[in-house]
Amino acid sequence: MVQRARISLSGTSPKKVDEISRQIKAISERTGVEMKGPTPLPTKKLVVPCRKSPDGEGSETWERWEMRVHKRLIDLDADERALRQLMRIQVPDEVHIEIVLHS
Repeated sequence: MVQRARISLSGTSPKKVDEISRQIKAISERTGVEMKGPTPLPTKKLVVPCRKSPDGEGSETWERWEMRVHKRLIDLDADERALRQLMRIQVPDEVHIEIVLHS
């Protein structure tokens, strides 16, 4: 039975998340391991409404600040060579990567 690695990527910049998933795909093609994904998961929207006027005077006008979190899910066979190359990827600060091994 082959052990598999589940890689979950999340970040606020979709371009950077997709760039990391392209690098993982290139590693899987180079090492010849089987890969499924990247599967896009639903984007989480974090909305923070706040009043425009700080002192409470004037009309009630609100600003809505929004941050979107984009997620991708990748499954690949846990080959030792592929995982070693995977650990060498330079991940930007905006992208969070989580690798879980399971059989």
